[in-house]
Amino acid sequence: MRVIQRRRLFFKAFKSVGADKVMLIYVLWFFIAAVPIWLIEPDIKSYGDSLWYCFASATSIGYGDFSAVTVVGRIISVILSVYSIAIIAIFTAVIVGYFNEMAKARVNASIHKFTDDLEHLPDLSKEELTNLSERVKEFLENKKKK
Repeated sequence: MRVIQRRRLFFKAFKSVGADKVMLIYVLWFFIAAVPIWLIEPDIKSYGDSLWYCFASATSIGYGDFSAVTVVGRIISVILSVYSIAIIAIFTAVIVGYFNEMAKARVNASIHKFTDDLEHLPDLSKEELTNLSERVKEFLENKKKK
């Protein structure tokens, strides 16, 4: 499968579950949440420091160079952390869905090739017939194992 097809398949899987909208809302929330943290928390002196704090909270790294001490700051931090965990779960699910779709595409291509060979059976060479016979035997053996 070509790279362009893979990329389209990934974005199709990403959009099909609405992850694109969820991700956009998350990014907006991340940058918006940094504003009250910056304004409320006494140890955070700049918006850049607030973004760094949000990043450390969102990724659960928690370096400790900044910490929320106000109730509002802690509530925002909890919401950001929980939302980040959900985003990671969604992104993981999209990746798994993508690989499942890739596997289905490979199976469909294989089935298409197999049925095409069967449709043109009289036109196949001896070597192609032998190859087809081996694939059928392999398929039946795998089916018995399941």
